[in-house]
Amino acid sequence: MKNALFFGLTVAIATVSHADEVQVAVAANFTAPMQQIAAQFEKDTGHKAVLAFGATGKFYAQIVNGAPFEILLAADDETPARLEKEALGLAGSRFTYAIGKLVLWSTDPALVDAKGDVLKTGQFKHLALANPKTAPYGSAAIEAMSKLGLLSSLQPRFVQGENISQTQQFVTTGNAELGFVALSQVLKDGKVSSGSAWIVPAHLYEPIRQDAVLLAKGHNKPAAGALLAYLKGDKAKAVIRSFGYELP
Repeated sequence: MKNALFFGLTVAIATVSHADEVQVAVAANFTAPMQQIAAQFEKDTGHKAVLAFGATGKFYAQIVNGAPFEILLAADDETPARLEKEALGLAGSRFTYAIGKLVLWSTDPALVDAKGDVLKTGQFKHLALANPKTAPYGSAAIEAMSKLGLLSSLQPRFVQGENISQTQQFVTTGNAELGFVALSQVLKDGKVSSGSAWIVPAHLYEPIRQDAVLLAKGHNKPAAGALLAYLKGDKAKAVIRSFGYELP
């Protein structure tokens, strides 16, 4: 009995001693799912993911300038590829962890119709979107409006968020009656949690392939490798799907 207790204690101490932290830069649209995944990751592995959320473009600038991030979960596939090319990301570590969906959303349950015709009728003063220069969901919104032939007429009504979280906040607080956000931000249990929404058809914008990459500072760090592997596992995939993302 004593040997069994000693063995159990030894295993527990070994697990704790090998537990590690990993610094992760996470695209703002992936905030809620990553919080869930990180909690489960820590429970299952003992490793702790320290998360920072923001716009992918800003994270790129911070990484180039020496920020201590070890993994980037981007809102696009171009930024991780660029970091890999610049030797700031580990070659061969990049993969698509989610494919995002764009949605036009309002807290007003009667404002956004099922076909998005509200954009044509113009029964609103302000339209929120993320900065298209730094946030891929903002770029996708611009692309969708362009294909609909509405960009020039809608531009004077734009309220621009620094990232997709601030964009959602503009709509939530009433600074804009509606806005283009990530489906993951407004989905709960497979349904839009409140207000009204139009899921923008995929043919109106390039697929939002969101790639992960192991950064140079995370090379040979156990927690970093473990988290990337965890993101490819069934538990993480189930969470990702539950927020409306597609998987590659």
